[in-house]
Amino acid sequence: MNINKINETYIDVLKELGNIGSGNAITALASMIGKKIDMKIPTVRLMEFNEVQDIFGLADTIIVGIYFDLEGSVNCNILFSLDIESASYLIQYLMGVNVGDEFTEIEKSALEEIGNIMAGSYVSSLSTLTNLDMKISPPAISIDMAGAILSVPAIKFSELSDKILFIETEFFEGNKLIKGDFFLIPDIESFDKILNALGVELDG
Repeated sequence: MNINKINETYIDVLKELGNIGSGNAITALASMIGKKIDMKIPTVRLMEFNEVQDIFGLADTIIVGIYFDLEGSVNCNILFSLDIESASYLIQYLMGVNVGDEFTEIEKSALEEIGNIMAGSYVSSLSTLTNLDMKISPPAISIDMAGAILSVPAIKFSELSDKILFIETEFFEGNKLIKGDFFLIPDIESFDKILNALGVELDG
């Protein structure tokens, strides 16, 4: 499967998924924190594993990563990531506290719930669009260097797939920019199922 060909031919289909999923996720998040949120049009593209590192810049950049397993008709790993500033800002609004040098366990639980809402909205949108059965696992959070966080799905899926669906969502609360990156990492069979269900005919 030629990833560049898929990018060129079917990116509109994937953008539709990104738009619907992001819109639902932002609506749910706005309700959760009780604030009006405006969203930029999300960036959606297919990537190779070795391209993902460039999104975060340096491998030692500290980020928040929230992992999920997706089971049912498809077998995928989901990673929702936030930079530290964005994560701290969301905690501040959600809990009404100023975040210290490190997140407390309660604050980590709140971030897990934010990730759960965001990822759950994407998965619900994808399930509706594809009519595929999808079950999302409870969230697991990691606050670490980007390289370490990205190594988890890379190790799990690098032998089964070299493709990642990347959705970059930027949204604003007032003048504050909050950026969240959503990665869907399916195995090859699941990737084919998703694209076929979205009306994409693969030539192999």
